[in-house]
Amino acid sequence: MASDAIAASLMTAPLSPSAQLNHPAAAYPMTRRTTRRSFLAQSGSVLAVPTLGQLQPALHVAGRDEIKVALIGCGGRGTGAANQIMNTKGNTRLIAVADPFPGNARRAIEGLKKAHPEKVDVPDDRIFGDLDGYKMAIDSGVDLVVIATPPGFKPQQFEYAVQQGKHVFMEKPVASDAPGVRRVLAANEMAKQKNLMVAIGLQRRHEERYMDCVKRLKEGAIGDINLLRVYWNGGGIWYRNREPQMTEMQFQVNNWYHFTWLCGDQICEQHIHNIDVGCWIKDAFPVEANGMGGGEQRLSGDRTKSQIFDHTFVEYTFADGTKMFSQGRHLGGECYHEVAEYAHGSKGVSGVGSWIEPKGEPRLRIRGAGNGHQQEQHDMIEALMRGEIYNEGDYGAKSTMTAILGREACYSGRVLKFDELLARGRDYCPGIDTYTLESMPPAMPGEDGRYPVPVPGQYNPFAD
Repeated sequence: MASDAIAASLMTAPLSPSAQLNHPAAAYPMTRRTTRRSFLAQSGSVLAVPTLGQLQPALHVAGRDEIKVALIGCGGRGTGAANQIMNTKGNTRLIAVADPFPGNARRAIEGLKKAHPEKVDVPDDRIFGDLDGYKMAIDSGVDLVVIATPPGFKPQQFEYAVQQGKHVFMEKPVASDAPGVRRVLAANEMAKQKNLMVAIGLQRRHEERYMDCVKRLKEGAIGDINLLRVYWNGGGIWYRNREPQMTEMQFQVNNWYHFTWLCGDQICEQHIHNIDVGCWIKDAFPVEANGMGGGEQRLSGDRTKSQIFDHTFVEYTFADGTKMFSQGRHLGGECYHEVAEYAHGSKGVSGVGSWIEPKGEPRLRIRGAGNGHQQEQHDMIEALMRGEIYNEGDYGAKSTMTAILGREACYSGRVLKFDELLARGRDYCPGIDTYTLESMPPAMPGEDGRYPVPVPGQYNPFAD
């Protein structure tokens, strides 16, 4: 739904000409420098396919062609991403939207039209509702699909977009369970074969300050990395009251952050950003995890409204023995809040994206732009207009799986292996391709009105 914060984000102006000239991505001619794209390719973050002739015919030749966009999911992040796409230099036009609740879509379109009156062309017959509306939006003659729906819905939406030959920007996390991750990984292989753009909303990987810092760490600025600490500790989240006419599915979709099958819990929906930074530094994903958590404070412990945890702590282990300690919280009061990542090495420590402090030397401040949400759209659209394709789908899926691994370790109280959980993890969304707003959701309240909550020591994280 539109909000004051969303409305404010819609007023975000494109980079000014002077800011564009001062940005590192525009500092040197493309043929004479190591570009952001080539840097990312060298770091293993993308698959670069710069052959102009292999790009879809609708997109080529230095920005002269229009990129038609469909937005799937008209909440704050989806509306923000669409706005940021239209802030780029590309000739972009929003022509179709899908959202389970058409009123949300109309409010989003109204706000986007105020910011970009020449770039929004969405008549009523290209506004699609319910849970299958994404198919009609994708089939509306678009080139690029923005998927910003609850994570439980993303795997089948991504798969369909790829099957239809569309470029994709998909917000994180890309799934809420292991079967969903497997589905995304399989669809991403198809995307590679079709030379389709796949960009994932882990925007720190596009922020200059993070890119610079991670590059220095990989080059040995603090020696061998032997410990990582990652945090998303903050206050609570929104809750929307049940309305009398709502079906159970409508209520849960409208409150998607409070249901594991939809959001993946806080460790997936938000803390994935910090977890992904740790994996990026290591150029690897953990092989196992153990953890603990609970949900005593969220909505005063009212399990008739929410089933997710409000705090988790996970110890991840990488193949070389490196540990990554993860804290994720939504707790109010006097609790300690921090959203950050730290790397400890044999020769120093780093507040990732902010500073590096080698042993016995002054702290080096990391400078650079930090608006990753906008920069990731500049990077994607500029690459498309140059005729380049990159693919972030694999690390988006595997970082999502890392967050799921941590959640399932907390839910179960077990030590879990990444590969085993990916292969056999429980299906939170059985039959999801058939869901409508009239369907019974997979998480139903008991006779007391309370939603099921995992109990460590009893919960089984495996499908079998």
